[in-house]
Amino acid sequence: MDLFREHPARPPFEVPSGEGYSIEPLDGHEGFRIFMPHGELIYIGRFFDQKVSDHTVEYLQENDTVDWKTAAWKDIPADELANIRFKNIRWKQDLIRMYGKRMPLPRLTSWYGDCGRIYTYSGITSVPNAWNEGLLYPKRKIEDFASVEFNSVMLNWYRDGTDHLSWHADDEKELGVNPVIASANFGEQRDFVLRNIAEPSRRITIPLGHGTLLLMRGELQHYWQHSVPRRMKARGSRFNLTFRRIVM
Repeated sequence: MDLFREHPARPPFEVPSGEGYSIEPLDGHEGFRIFMPHGELIYIGRFFDQKVSDHTVEYLQENDTVDWKTAAWKDIPADELANIRFKNIRWKQDLIRMYGKRMPLPRLTSWYGDCGRIYTYSGITSVPNAWNEGLLYPKRKIEDFASVEFNSVMLNWYRDGTDHLSWHADDEKELGVNPVIASANFGEQRDFVLRNIAEPSRRITIPLGHGTLLLMRGELQHYWQHSVPRRMKARGSRFNLTFRRIVM
């Protein structure tokens, strides 16, 4: 089979040229495997179909307090957000210490997983909520594809283009030495940017859209950082579910 006849020759983003970088089409999927120094990415632009992706966006926002389709989520203060009765996900806005002050995290988050899979990052400790079927469905689908068993998921809700994620690596000790992290994305398209720690000018900017899956593996978390920068033109909500394996 000539895979390059069934797939575009390259993914819809640029990859640095040079030693250690290469791209190949993904067998059996309309996606790509990207090799990079000390790491590997797998990108599938439409891993989840339109129906599943649309349902997921609704599932993540469903509540009996406000109309999720018209709500101006970014304008809702944290104290009022706490009073919204979400049906499926226990969303919260954590506080992070910056410049000696405690400030609200620029996104909403939630942590689900197996009992006891506690996760700490940036001074925030998350005790897992119990799995529900709406999260188990994408988890099992990704596990079947990746041949990896995940025991937890971090949910991030970027309510508009001002919500963001600063530079960091998922290198916490709870994740083990070379973690496999699967990022499922729904809603508004946002850029996901990686930079090489030793050569920060070496960057890859990946547009993650509605139904996209990005898999990170190898030594990537030790040699690369990633971020979701502000994008002022982004108006709608973007949901990111990063499935992980917490090592006890």
